[in-house]
Amino acid sequence: MATSLDLQEQEQLDAVKAFWNKHGNLITWALVLVLGAFAAWNGWQWYQRDQGAKAGALFDELERAATAGDAEKAGRALADLRDRHPRTAYAQQGALLAAKVQFEKGRADDARASLTWAAEQGKEPALGTVARLRLAALQAEAKQYDEALKTLDAAKAEGFEALVADRRGDVLMLQGRKDDARAAWQAAWAAMPEQVEYRRLVEAKLTAIGAPPGAAPAPASGGATAAPAASASVPASSAAPAAAASK
Repeated sequence: MATSLDLQEQEQLDAVKAFWNKHGNLITWALVLVLGAFAAWNGWQWYQRDQGAKAGALFDELERAATAGDAEKAGRALADLRDRHPRTAYAQQGALLAAKVQFEKGRADDARASLTWAAEQGKEPALGTVARLRLAALQAEAKQYDEALKTLDAAKAEGFEALVADRRGDVLMLQGRKDDARAAWQAAWAAMPEQVEYRRLVEAKLTAIGAPPGAAPAPASGGATAAPAASASVPASSAAPAAAASK
């Protein structure tokens, strides 16, 4: 009986050896790849945490400089952030913060450069759109109207459509294009929910140029029989924006 078991064990051992000889290299490489991928993933996670911690420290330095109103020091901290950690959200947020203090201290060129970097090189689309909205305002203030409109054309993050339209209206009005500005503000007003307080400001802009949103045409003095003639006298081109804004 013992001899029979020994023969069975020998057959099993031979089968294992044959299997390993046939598939051993494949199994070994598969294990190497799996373990290597796991090690690489752990290494990447550690690298991301390390980079985030270092970027956070530089952002804290920039924030302290901004709070103190030191535009020069904030600019240096931002330069370090952009050079060492350009793909982090800290760098983009830092550019927005540095631009604010730079503008407040009269360094408009530096502010525009910071905002341009945040808009074009930043990682987060929403922050990029915020940067473009602020950059367009600075460009318009410098009478760079065409550049401001191009900046707004590139602001495409979802959820910012109303703010972009409002800023476009501001630029167009400064450019002397009143009708285009009215259309942009009407689009902004229509896109904003009623509970948003900023909508009141857009409404005030429209009212100031004689185009309050949702305003109905003044009734004619001839009573009900004169109403069709009054409505017919309003051109379709001027009635359509008001109707769209009231929705």
